[in-house]
Amino acid sequence: MTRQKALALSDLTQDQAVRVVIDDVPIAVVLDAQGEVHAIGDTCSHGQISLAEGFVEGDTLECWAHGSAFSLRTGQPQNLPAYEPVPVYAVEIEDGDVYIDPTVMKEISA
Repeated sequence: MTRQKALALSDLTQDQAVRVVIDDVPIAVVLDAQGEVHAIGDTCSHGQISLAEGFVEGDTLECWAHGSAFSLRTGQPQNLPAYEPVPVYAVEIEDGDVYIDPTVMKEISA
C-alpha cells in the first residue's frame, strides 16, 4: 500500500480533529497549535468511540465519552479509563494536501 490523499491542508482547523477513512481505516487528523499535522487511529481503545468527535488540548486528543486523552505523537493514553494506545500514522504534506499511508505506523522515538 502507498500513501493516499486524506484531505486538503485547508480542510483542517487548528485544534480540531477531522475524521477520514482510508481503505476502511478510520483516522483522526489534527492540526495542532504549532502547525504540525498528526494522524492517529480514530477509535478510542476504551469505548469504540470516534476520537475525532473529541477535544484537542495541547498535544492530546480527548475522547468525549469517558475523558481518556491520547498523545497525538505516540498514541499512548494519558489517563484512564483507556490503557491501550491507538495507532499513529506518518503524515506527509505535499502541494497543500495531507497524505497518509494507513498501513504504515509512525516511528516513535524514545
